[in-house]
Amino acid sequence: MSILEIKNLHATVETPEGTKEILKGVDLTIKGGETHAIMGPNGSGKSTLAYAIAGHPKYEITGGEVLLDGEDVLEMSVDERARAGLFLAMQYPVEVPGVTVSNFLRTAKTAIDGEAPSLRTWVKDVKGAMDDLKMDPVFAERNVNEGFSGGEKKRHEILQMQLLKPSIAVLDETDSGLDVDALRVVSEGVNRAKENTEVGIMLITHYTRILQYVKPDFVHVFVNGKIAEQGGPELAERLEAEGYDRFLVGA
Repeated sequence: MSILEIKNLHATVETPEGTKEILKGVDLTIKGGETHAIMGPNGSGKSTLAYAIAGHPKYEITGGEVLLDGEDVLEMSVDERARAGLFLAMQYPVEVPGVTVSNFLRTAKTAIDGEAPSLRTWVKDVKGAMDDLKMDPVFAERNVNEGFSGGEKKRHEILQMQLLKPSIAVLDETDSGLDVDALRVVSEGVNRAKENTEVGIMLITHYTRILQYVKPDFVHVFVNGKIAEQGGPELAERLEAEGYDRFLVGA
């Protein structure tokens, strides 16, 4: 069972006004099989945390550690982090013209496993996962995310998660832009991946509606670049009722 340890993490970003510190000492541990909901207002640094873990060059790590099973994630390149078992479902998935979904998925699986999957088994696995996510089979031959709706892009992110089987998955506002039906299908995909692989999940969200489907073990309130409070699922219910005002006044 894998474990992701984030210790006193600090990160900055360059803005027109100069260097701005976004992460201000984040401490968080996620074990395989656990679901951690990261909730907080806009601009609190939730997405920065996701991209800093994944290795986005826009963010400079100025202090702290990120360890995956004891290995220093911050010393790894982006592709090394993915091969080590880290997965990021992006809030705004990018289009990749000229690369079909089927080629993209098989290339990614080959890179992670170190060998190409058996074609017969792979085709069956992809078809089964697409059926689970109610994706039309024709999407396999379309270019990655090109012309996809917001909901289709999010289903494709979870399709990747199911097939690549990461040890730790960071889901950055996977629920944004989804209608009720798409939210349910995507949430079922997340739950299915967790049941099949014991993946540890960091679920970043503004709202509690996805937490009605993906039940968190822990809820963390993220304010002003760090965790302001943490608890169980009941904390999400309190946030739904009260909002973030009491944290923002303190910040």
